[in-house]
Amino acid sequence: MPDPTPQPSATPRRRAPGMTPDQRRAMIVAAALPLVAEYGAAVTTGRIARAAGIGEATVFRVFADKDELLDACVEEAVSPEAVLRELASISTELPLAERLAEVAEAMRAHLDRIGAVVGSLHASGRRRGREAGGQPAPDSRETSVRALTEAVTELLEPDRDVLRLPLDKVAAIFLATLLAQLQGGALGASAPTPAELTDVFLHGVLDRNEDT
Repeated sequence: MPDPTPQPSATPRRRAPGMTPDQRRAMIVAAALPLVAEYGAAVTTGRIARAAGIGEATVFRVFADKDELLDACVEEAVSPEAVLRELASISTELPLAERLAEVAEAMRAHLDRIGAVVGSLHASGRRRGREAGGQPAPDSRETSVRALTEAVTELLEPDRDVLRLPLDKVAAIFLATLLAQLQGGALGASAPTPAELTDVFLHGVLDRNEDT
């Protein structure tokens, strides 16, 4: 009579490879960012761990303490890497106006995230990074602006022949105009939408059907 006892599989089951410390740090920071934006420095590592689907002790295997985790969140929020990925995903087959409107949307989301994270920490009384001398490297802003300008320049390439200024100059002017509008924050309902800003940038404010 055959033995009814289930036999072990001949092929051993392999465990999924574990995360590297850098991968785990990135995963924890990604889970923490929306919570830091909402609760500021009052967010607990326990809440962050639950959002990341890990035990709280795991947080402290890759971060020395909560302050180091919050510093990592600020660093990630201000990093241009996420917005550069967004810009790289914009199709150059779109009409120029649509491409630039998507650039404006991506930059708005980037600045909103910075404002939410840094503003929430500031409102909750945390100024550790500034007081401890944790300033960004002197050339970090310049490096970020250069990378953004290069990304927008690439998006302008298909329309090189119809633009009357060099591509990098057009990209720099557009970004400067865009950042001035987004960082101003005082226009309220009068603030132009990304599409309106793009239209004025490309075509000006004059009615071409009227004599000037």
